[in-house]
Amino acid sequence: MNLRLIPAVALTIALSACATSPSYNGPPQGNYENSYSTRCESCGRVERIEQIYGQRHSSGAGAVIGGIVGGVLGNQVGKGDGRKAATVVGVVAGAAVGNEVEKDNNGATTFDIYVHMDDGRRLIINQRDPAGIREGSYVSIEGGRARLIR
Repeated sequence: MNLRLIPAVALTIALSACATSPSYNGPPQGNYENSYSTRCESCGRVERIEQIYGQRHSSGAGAVIGGIVGGVLGNQVGKGDGRKAATVVGVVAGAAVGNEVEKDNNGATTFDIYVHMDDGRRLIINQRDPAGIREGSYVSIEGGRARLIR
């Protein structure tokens, strides 16, 4: 056995005991959001939000569907001439209700959210509820909706 090797091994062990493990000093300094956003493929910053007021108009589809449903329900009532009368009343009432429902849906207020994506694209997302999103918010686009990240 080589005795000159023993001090070299002892010195190596002693020096390795003095080594420190890496420590976490928090997030990178500087523009942290840009370093995060480069990893997010569907993220961006909201440039502006516009409120869009719907117009209460009807294409007639609501009236047709409402009339069909009302006629089917009215046909379930009574016998003979009473059933015929109930069917007619059901068609008329269903058409009126269906038309109003369609107007209400078309008249709902929505929001156009203009997003400058991290990859340079600009998107306009239309949704009924801005869900706390404001100009300058950082958002993720998922399923055609903007979702607030922070």
